[in-house]
This record gives sequence, C-alpha cells and structure tokens, in this order.
Amino acid sequence: MRHVQSIEMNEESPAVTAPNRTKGDSLKAYGDYAYVLERIQNVLGKKYGHDFEPYLSDDRKEEYWELLEQDVKTGSSDVQLVTRIFDHMESRAFGIDGENDAAAYRTYPTLRNNVFAYPSWGIALARVPIFRMNGVGEEDFVFAVDDASLLRFLEHARQRRRDLDRRQVTVFTDGPHGMEKELTPITRMVDRSEVIMRSEVKTDIYRAIDQFFTEDRAFFKEYDLPYKRGILLYGKPGNGKTTLVKSIAGSVKAPVAYWQITENTGSESIQDAFQAAAKMAPMILVIEDIDAMPQRARSYFLNILDGATSKEGIFLIGTTNYPEQIDPALMNRAGRFDRAYEIKLPDLELRQIYLEQKGIGKLVSEASILLTAKQTEGFTFAQLNELYVSAALQWHYEQNVDIEKIVKSMKSDLHKGQTLSWMKEDADVRVGFLVS
Repeated sequence: MRHVQSIEMNEESPAVTAPNRTKGDSLKAYGDYAYVLERIQNVLGKKYGHDFEPYLSDDRKEEYWELLEQDVKTGSSDVQLVTRIFDHMESRAFGIDGENDAAAYRTYPTLRNNVFAYPSWGIALARVPIFRMNGVGEEDFVFAVDDASLLRFLEHARQRRRDLDRRQVTVFTDGPHGMEKELTPITRMVDRSEVIMRSEVKTDIYRAIDQFFTEDRAFFKEYDLPYKRGILLYGKPGNGKTTLVKSIAGSVKAPVAYWQITENTGSESIQDAFQAAAKMAPMILVIEDIDAMPQRARSYFLNILDGATSKEGIFLIGTTNYPEQIDPALMNRAGRFDRAYEIKLPDLELRQIYLEQKGIGKLVSEASILLTAKQTEGFTFAQLNELYVSAALQWHYEQNVDIEKIVKSMKSDLHKGQTLSWMKEDADVRVGFLVS
C-alpha cells in the first residue's frame, strides 16, 4: 500500500491507505490502526473545519448503522460520502432495488471501506477493514465533534429508528451462523374488521393489546402489574392465527418483530432475540410455530421467560398449529404465557360472514351463500378462501358457477388428504398387463 501525503476532499479522492512497514516493527498492528484513524480525522477536519474525535460504543445499540445503510442505498441528502479508506478494495456494491416494481439493479457505496458524514449533526461513521490471518474483518468507528453532538445524534437515530419500526416488521431468523435480522415493509395492512373469530376472544385479545400500548401505562401502574404480557394462539392451520397477528402488527403504534424458530435455535440465538426485542420495547414479539423449538433449547427458553426483566415492555405472542407438541410448562405456569386462546374451526355463522366478506355474493345468489356455508362444515378459512378463488375462476371463464360441485370436489380432496388415499384407484378401474 502507498503512503498518502495529501487527499482531495471529494468522492473521487484517493484512499486513506496505510503506510509500508517492516516486518520487524513490533508496533505494526497498532501503527496501522493509529495511522488510519489519524488520516480519517485529518480528512474530516479539513473538509468540515472541526476536529472529530473517535468514540467507542459500549451498549451495542447501534441502530445508526442500519439507518446509514438505508440512507446510502436511497441516496439521502443528509449523508455525505467523504472518502474511501483503502485502495484496491471494494468501495461500491450493487443490488436489486426493493422499492422498484421493475426490480432493477442499482449501485451504491459500501458501508465497509468508506467514510460517511452527517454534517448537520457533526457526526461521521467509518467501517474500517481489518486484515487478519484468516481473512478480512471490520471495525466500526463513530466520530463526533463533541459529546453534545454525539448525544443529539444518538437520540435522533433512536427516534427515527422507532418511527421506522412502526412501518415495517423486523424478522429474526435463527440461521446456522447465528441470528439473522431483516427489515420487511408491511405490504398490506390487515384491518381489525377483517379478522373473523369468536367475538369474546377477539375482544379479549385486542383489549389486552390496546391496554398494553397506552402511552401512560396507567393500568399497569394502578394495579401494580409488571409491564409485560404474553398470549399463546393455538389451533389447526388456516384458521386465522396469522391474519390476527398481521392485524395486530398493523394497528398498534409500536415496533413488531417476528422470530422464526428453526433447527438452529439455541441458547445464544434465544438470548440475542430477547436482547434485540428489549432494545425495541415497548414492542410486540411474535414467535411463530413455537412448537418447533428444539428440545435442547427449551429449558433455556423457559428460564428466559421466567426472568424478571427479560420481557419488560414486550408483548409476547406465540403461535402453534400443534399444541400437543408444546412443553406443558409453557402453558401451565403463570408469567410465561398469561393466556392461551384456541383459534377454532369457523362455525356456520363465521363461515357465512367470511364468504360474504370475500365477495362471493358477486358470483352466487344469497340463498347459495347460506347453503354453501352449511355444506362447508369442517373447512378452515384457508379452504374457504380457496373455494372463493375456484368459484371466481369458474365465473371468469364460464360466466357461471356450480358452487355445490366445487364444494363436493374440495371435500373429496380433503378426505383423501385425511385418509392418505390420494393414489388409490377406484374399485372398477383395473391397471396392469393383459396376459393371453
């Protein structure tokens, strides 16, 4: 690498490279480290007319890096690319524009190997490559002109991140190399009126949610209750558990996170998930398919739920299609899940409401709707939705709907699935070779 004597202050400026050093220099690692920091500070000082001091983050609440990534990718005018750090290393990246319906590729600066600044806040961020024997790592640095500037920026980042969390869902996935985190926009809000379930259960759940997220928390203070809550939703798949959770996520002014348990879930990822949730509190943490929790991790998970502060400010929602596979300790001990609600198969009234809400009245008569609701006993909401789709397709192509025939066909398929008889032939059908 070459020793840079001077640097022009623009995006095309030469890199802040480290000098050549001999192998015998016992302070080589420190020298390179100090040299890069010094050069970054010099660049920032010359460009903005202020001395910038490096700070160490001691609480791991580094949401400003995620906000920087968003600003860089969207080309925000709030952030400036100051300079790259090392020559002959990647300083630009490409990816698909998730906001663009055409899914076009675009390029943008990398966070690593570049120095960025928020001039109006007196803040700069640098993700410096670190060269090790086993590969290239990275070290994050925060620079500020003074303590006051840093504290104002951190509060701004915290508020901005919280506002952002209300418009999207954070997804935690336990991968083979630790917990992965992804931000997903809420593409379609589910209104509470779209949730069809027994009225007493629906009222109970939404009342608990709304009470939890009142700004003054008066209910919890008045009755001296710990500020945490947990409910478990169980029942057969397709009966509206996910729709209910989506409506909750879209109707509360609080961050929502989904935690996807996998075979990789262990004590470390459990701890990471709850620590990440605690940083977002007050918030909703949804654990889907909680029965998938690996056996080796269950005792640690129960201990986390029992912790005095592990769920402070967290409204925990667990879902499962197989309640018989859940550890009884989750449901039989207060403080883990406070209430368990069975999301049952829809009865006649709910089936009729659902079909009418889907708009099947545009395809069949009112009398047919009631008859169809009666004939679909045992159907889940997901199967009723498929019934509507099949009816709409038939109407689209034939301008006529034989709703009873569709119901009969779906019942036949459902029966085959329940009896595992998909491949069985009718008794009067012969298959084989003729022998003369």
